[in-house]
Amino acid sequence: MAVFDEANLVSFAGLAPVMALAERAGLSGLVGQKVRIDPAVARVRSAGVNPAGKLTSIIAGMACGADCIDDLDVIRCGGMKRLFGGVYAATTLGQFLREFTHGHTLQLGSVLRAHLVNLVSIAGLLPGIEQRAVIDIDSLLRPVFGHGKQGASYGHTKIAGKQVLRKGLSPLVTTISTATGAPVIAGIRLRAGKAGSGKGAASMIAEAIRTARAAGASGEILVRGDSAYGNAAVVNACLKARAWFSVVLVKNPAVARAIAQIPDDAWVPVHYPGAVPDPDTGQLISDAEVAEIEFTAFASTSTPVTARLVVRRVRDRAKTAELFQVWRYHPFLTNTTDPTAQADITHRRHAIIETVLSDVIDGPLAHLPSGQFASNAAWVICTAITHNLLRAAGTLAGTRHAAARGATLRRHLVAVPARLARPQRRPVLHLPAHWPWAEHWQRLWIATTDPPPAA
Repeated sequence: MAVFDEANLVSFAGLAPVMALAERAGLSGLVGQKVRIDPAVARVRSAGVNPAGKLTSIIAGMACGADCIDDLDVIRCGGMKRLFGGVYAATTLGQFLREFTHGHTLQLGSVLRAHLVNLVSIAGLLPGIEQRAVIDIDSLLRPVFGHGKQGASYGHTKIAGKQVLRKGLSPLVTTISTATGAPVIAGIRLRAGKAGSGKGAASMIAEAIRTARAAGASGEILVRGDSAYGNAAVVNACLKARAWFSVVLVKNPAVARAIAQIPDDAWVPVHYPGAVPDPDTGQLISDAEVAEIEFTAFASTSTPVTARLVVRRVRDRAKTAELFQVWRYHPFLTNTTDPTAQADITHRRHAIIETVLSDVIDGPLAHLPSGQFASNAAWVICTAITHNLLRAAGTLAGTRHAAARGATLRRHLVAVPARLARPQRRPVLHLPAHWPWAEHWQRLWIATTDPPPAA
C-alpha cells in the first residue's frame, strides 16, 4: 500500500545549502533593490507584491528541476514549507510573471549581473579571472507551438547539421569562463524567433565586459564569436572596452583575395589537444594547417579595423580525386598576440558555450512556459541565475562538481531526500545513509551555513 501522508519528508534537502548560498550572495536584497512592480498599474494589485520572495521561489523551483510554471509546486510538498519560509504556489508565481514588462526584465538582468559578481567573490567561481577572462557569445532558437506565444516567429536553426526554419523564440547568451573555470552566464536576452543572430550583440558584449571587470578581471579579456558576430559593431565594442576579439569573418571577395595572397610556405600544421597520431607514420591524423596575414576588415564602413586574419585550412575529403589538393578555408579576425597556431586553438574553444546552452535546455529552458513575451524573458533570466547558482554550489562542493552539468548537480547535491525532525525545537535533517556524494554535500553545507569569516 502507498499513501502520500508524510508531512516531514523533504524531497530536495540540497536546496537548503543552495538557497543559503543565494542569500549569502545577496539575491533577495538585490531583487528588492532593483525590481519594482507598481501595484497601481498591475493587472492584479497583489501580484507584484514581494518580488524578492516570488523570484526566489521561482529560482528554487528551477534548481530542483522545474521547467514550467506548474512544476514550481515541487517546493511546496511534504516538509519543504516547514524548511523554507515564504514559499509561493505555482499559480501565484505565474500570475506574478504575467505582470512583467520590458523594463522589469532589464531590472532583473541587472540582478543577474550583480549576483554573479557576488558569487565570484564568495564561492571562488572563475579561478584565474585576474589573468585572463574569456567572453563567448551565441544564440539559440527554442521551439514553441501554437499561436499564443508573443514574439514567436520562424527563424533559422541547425538540426543534424542542416539549416531548417523553425518557429520559436531566440535567446542571445553571453558567458564568462577562464582557463580553469567552467563558464557562467553573464547575460541573456530573449528576442523574436526571426531576429538575426547578431542583433543586440554589441550591447550584450559591452555589458559582459563590464561584468567581468566587476568580478575581478583586471587582466586580458578575450571576446569570441562565430560569423554572426564578425561585424564592425561587435569588433568596435570590444576595442572601445579595451578587450581582445576573435570573431569569424564571412568569406567575401575581400577575404578571399587576402587568403590567396598567403604564401604556400606560410602554412604550418596545427596540433589540437587530443589529436590522434597515425600508428604507421606517427603524424597527426588531422591535416589542418594555419597561416595569417594582415587584413583591414569592414573597409566599406566608417570604422574599418586592421588586425590579423588567421586562416585554418582543411583538406576537402569530398574531392580527394582532384589533380591538385582542394582546401576548405575558415578565416577569423583577431587582435591577440598569441602565435598563429595557439590563436587558432584558443578560438576553436569558443564551442564551450554550446555546453552551457545544452545545459539550460536540459533544465529550465526546456520550455518557454508563458504566452507573454516579457514573462518568458523573465523566465530565461531566472534560468541564468539558477545556472550560476548551481555552478557556484558545485564549486564549493569540490573539484569533482566544479564543472559538472546542471543535471548532475541536481541529482548529486539537490535531489537528496531527508526527514525533517525538531528535537528541542531545533531543526535537524536526517539524510540517507551511504549517500554516494555525502562528503561533497557536507562540504557545501558547511560552506554555506557556517558564519562567514570576518572582513
